[in-house]
Amino acid sequence: MQQKIIILDFGSQTTQLIGRRVRELDTFCEILPYNKFPQNDPSIIGVILSGSPYSVHDKEAFKVDLSQFVGKYPVLGICYGAQFISYANGGKVEQTGTREYGRANLQQFDVENPLFKGFEPNSQVWMSHGDTITAIPEDCRVIASTADVKFAAYASTKNPLWAVQFHPEVFHTSDGKKLLKNFVVDICGSRQEWSPASFVESTVKEIREQVGNDRVILGLSGGVDSSVCATLLNKAIGKNLTCIFVDHGMLRKNEFNKVMEAYKGLGLNVIGVDASEKFFKDLEGVTDPEKKRKIIGRDFVEVFNAEAKKITDAKWLAQGTIYPDRIESLSITGMVIKSHHNVGGLPKDMHLQLCEPLKWLFKDEVRRVGYQLEMPERLIKRHPFPGPGLAVRILGDITREKVRILQDADDIYIEEMHNYTMPDGTSLYDHIWQAGTVLLSTIRSVGVMGDERTYEHPVALRAVTSTDAMTADWAHLPYDFMAKVSNEIINKVKGVNRVCYDISSKPPSTIEWE
Repeated sequence: MQQKIIILDFGSQTTQLIGRRVRELDTFCEILPYNKFPQNDPSIIGVILSGSPYSVHDKEAFKVDLSQFVGKYPVLGICYGAQFISYANGGKVEQTGTREYGRANLQQFDVENPLFKGFEPNSQVWMSHGDTITAIPEDCRVIASTADVKFAAYASTKNPLWAVQFHPEVFHTSDGKKLLKNFVVDICGSRQEWSPASFVESTVKEIREQVGNDRVILGLSGGVDSSVCATLLNKAIGKNLTCIFVDHGMLRKNEFNKVMEAYKGLGLNVIGVDASEKFFKDLEGVTDPEKKRKIIGRDFVEVFNAEAKKITDAKWLAQGTIYPDRIESLSITGMVIKSHHNVGGLPKDMHLQLCEPLKWLFKDEVRRVGYQLEMPERLIKRHPFPGPGLAVRILGDITREKVRILQDADDIYIEEMHNYTMPDGTSLYDHIWQAGTVLLSTIRSVGVMGDERTYEHPVALRAVTSTDAMTADWAHLPYDFMAKVSNEIINKVKGVNRVCYDISSKPPSTIEWE
């Protein structure tokens, strides 16, 4: 039986990060809303309570019946989780009037406590809370303090329960990974059996049991998720899989042909559909970013459905939905972080059942599975690319000429990234989470080429480093690389006379401009 850590989500922006850290320990975990703890599940070995945007004193604060799991499983409360456990058991949580945010150091901690095994003296932690625990329950004892926070961590004397007011899941907590390993592996007893190889083996078996000899349809995008999904399905059911790749005309330069060739090399049965004429016609004159997205999403569904209905014996629709897609689309706070066209059900007239082989995986795990399936490295390492394509990288309305300009500029940028060798021998592209070019088509810039004055468009280059796209920092690209790319774009791309670089991080900015 596969072991499982349950992470109860109280609305924290870093809940996904807790999940990723647990998965990095080769341990399966499931993130669930705070009030959806599963009963009578013998695979559960431990429970983690996340942080929250709320105070325990807020009327709308999320509260849970702790007796469902405290005393039955090892429990770790993080930030709000720690405060709620104290609050619900006779401790005190008070509003201090000042928010404790940023780096702190554990000036004292119990070196004998299993949660702190291997911690360095004066270990740095990251605080992010407005309330502070000022008294802990009678059956608990303090196990760590900082200069300003007496109850930085505490533990129960009668139950396997630990609580920390800092965030072990974030990079700035220097021994955070050790703390989570101590809890998940040593305290909960994880056998650390969750791996790409075990996932492929179990998922292939599950797919065969789920769909049998039925025909399955999959919509391909050229991205990592759908490509790995297709390869996994192909391994499980072979010729019973039919893939559909829709070209909306706003892919990268020559992308449609390149991706079709790559898929044929994988032995996939792929139908390519050029629907660019329809998309350009429906987008004519539209400038609002959200309207662009909705039109493209609607048209994609219409084109895909029309092709899918030609496969009359199909009974299943497969999607490359991954775990963050589902988490973000079902935000417990009611504020959906972003909408995904492949989450939320099927068109009623399709009468197809849903198959989502990657629904438990984070993005980095999808790539690990791709390597396990021996897929081409260039396909696995592809940067994320927005579903609406270059339409959301063109400010203003969409025309074929604007797409041509952006495709040419972007092609130079991305290819030069592949060609630029870093000191460790790898390409610059491999050091970047996501890169792309934005056409500022609502702006014209004055320039000089030869003896002529020009009045053309600027483009903005974007490159960020990240692990999961929840947060991202702008990449510090080498100056010689940037100089070459700028020169190549201005000299070779008709319609561009200025190149800028976006140095905004997420938050407060987003990765895409629209």
